[in-house]
Amino acid sequence: MNATKDISLGLHTKMEKLEAKRNGQVLHTPVLVLNATYEPVNVCAARRAIVLILNGVALPEEVSHRQVKSPSRIMQVPSVIRLLEYRRIPHQARALSRKNILIRDHYTCQFCARTLVAAELTLDHIIPRSQGGKSAWENLVACCYSCNNHKGDRTPEQASMKLLRQPRPFNLHTSRHLMRLMASGEVLWRKYLFF
Repeated sequence: MNATKDISLGLHTKMEKLEAKRNGQVLHTPVLVLNATYEPVNVCAARRAIVLILNGVALPEEVSHRQVKSPSRIMQVPSVIRLLEYRRIPHQARALSRKNILIRDHYTCQFCARTLVAAELTLDHIIPRSQGGKSAWENLVACCYSCNNHKGDRTPEQASMKLLRQPRPFNLHTSRHLMRLMASGEVLWRKYLFF
């Protein structure tokens, strides 16, 4: 009898761990944030969107088929939320990060034009740091490991390599363009973004 109880407790614990892992992955899905005027202003993680809804700051406009579960509640994960009060959105520079560089460059090596998953890409300093290059939007590009190894500690010209396009920092136009790109996989976003 005790062996059966131990097995059932073990299965219950494994199921709880699997559920927690699934909830954790779901909480990282992107959610489109609309201002009170239905103007798209941002993309956030589902976790942040749920907090905004629970705090009464936003309402879900579209929900996905995904759910998050807690011991006392099951909640549909929002795909689009709308802020209840109009927020003036100041012009903001987007944070310089590996993820944002990869998004800007469409997960495409800027030398050989191969589109790869994030794990197969690295960032390359166009002007190497050893030659005074800075870590800035205009000096960083997505690059596959093969091209990065070939380029090494040289400029593209020194390595006889050519960039697909000159990198630029994010601006409002870029942010809206990225939202449109992300909407290609998020059908529920399309009616809120102008194509």
